[in-house]
Amino acid sequence: MTDATQAMKPSEQLARLGLELPTVAKPLAAYVPALRVGDQVWTSGQLPMREGKALYLGKVGGAVTPEQGAECAKQCALNALAAAAGVAGGIDNIKRIVKLVVFVASDPGFTGQPAVANGASELMGEIFGEAGAHVRSAFGVAVLPLDVPVEMELVVEV
Repeated sequence: MTDATQAMKPSEQLARLGLELPTVAKPLAAYVPALRVGDQVWTSGQLPMREGKALYLGKVGGAVTPEQGAECAKQCALNALAAAAGVAGGIDNIKRIVKLVVFVASDPGFTGQPAVANGASELMGEIFGEAGAHVRSAFGVAVLPLDVPVEMELVVEV
């Protein structure tokens, strides 16, 4: 990343990448999409939904390829950033990405969860530069809500 790119605001980076934050999805149950606690915003699990539809359905390593799973993780990251930005007063008020937790609905023999999670992690670096470096966990799980292949939680500093 060049010095000029690092100097860009997150909103400018999104535009440069041809991306925009989606509308925050309404919760599926009794929770809020994001909550500010002190100088952090924590999100609820975000699904790979775009315009109200799941990008893919099924398990990674089965009906969903690892590349499609990474695309889902990227969409989860955009959705999580939208939820966090909504509480933070805009994406430019997010100072740092602190933690990602990525859940991957996996076929029993699939062990590439970290590569799937990279779809989200790499996007954070593209948008936030060095402030996008974060800690992360990637879990393989049996099933996720609505049969989506990926779900992600995010913690950011504001």
